[in-house]
Amino acid sequence: MPPHPLFCSADEVETLLGTDEAIASQRRAFTALAHGTVDLPPKIMHPSRFDDSVMFCYVSRLSEDTGAVAKFGGVHPANRAHGLPSVNAVVVVLDPVTGVVVAVLDGTTVTTLRTAAASAVAVDALALPEADELGLIGSGTQALAHARAIARIRPLRAVRVWSPTERHRVRAAERIAVELGVRADAVGSAREAVNGVPMVATCTLSREPVVRGPWLSPGATVVGVGSFEPDRHEVDAHALRRAATVVVDDPRTAAGHAGPVVAALDGGDLGPGDLVPLGEVLTGQRAARSSERDIVLYFSVGLGLQDAAAAWAVVDAARASAERPAVAR
Repeated sequence: MPPHPLFCSADEVETLLGTDEAIASQRRAFTALAHGTVDLPPKIMHPSRFDDSVMFCYVSRLSEDTGAVAKFGGVHPANRAHGLPSVNAVVVVLDPVTGVVVAVLDGTTVTTLRTAAASAVAVDALALPEADELGLIGSGTQALAHARAIARIRPLRAVRVWSPTERHRVRAAERIAVELGVRADAVGSAREAVNGVPMVATCTLSREPVVRGPWLSPGATVVGVGSFEPDRHEVDAHALRRAATVVVDDPRTAAGHAGPVVAALDGGDLGPGDLVPLGEVLTGQRAARSSERDIVLYFSVGLGLQDAAAAWAVVDAARASAERPAVAR
């Protein structure tokens, strides 16, 4: 009989998948994608006819020695008003040889950790080495995760936080200051959060641009994770026109899902060949910058491969923990 599957709650996933391990898993995922050694079928993103929610399903396989991973879930923008995450999901991990289920994981936590970790990988590859201040658009779970992850790859000096609700941005800034030990200010506008800042992360579900091109300073790097549907636009068209390079998690996926990218392709501001895969930057196949004054944008709509890498990191950590001998008391 095969062993019983591993079942991991949100807390257990967070314990097993630390920020550094999550970042390492995402670096592995994008590097493998650049080398063309993965299985990555198109994902399903289906807006519901009944409300403003979105159903999604991702399936992928990272390598021969890691089995297929599937994630099923939904995006419910109204959840924020109820104190709940906007994204909820479950992740199922299969054995690479038999296909037997080896793990069922809380997909909400996997998604939060791997998304922020991938942005940290992107910032590490794209931002100027001396960048030490972060402008954070959003104040929810994903925004806080981004601050934590980016702080692991850049010695942050300060963070500016903006979101539409004052009490939310104030609370987020207070948490960041305590957790990271840096100055964190809740500011009164998105422009104030972005202007003069070398690193910007947009973590919203906005359908209207919240970051405008004229606000960006020379040399800025912007990572956006909320434009995962064609009608969601965290960044305006002017920002894309100012950008020296537009980096994406996967060109094919971004061309069909990332709102600002879809609009720029339709409007002729970008061609398919202008989209630079993050993995090719990591492996040295493509360069994102030719000057310290270049503005670089990174758009992530999320790939099943990211879930696969993070999920197997959780499984490996759980197995290692189980094999560790108990300490005598």
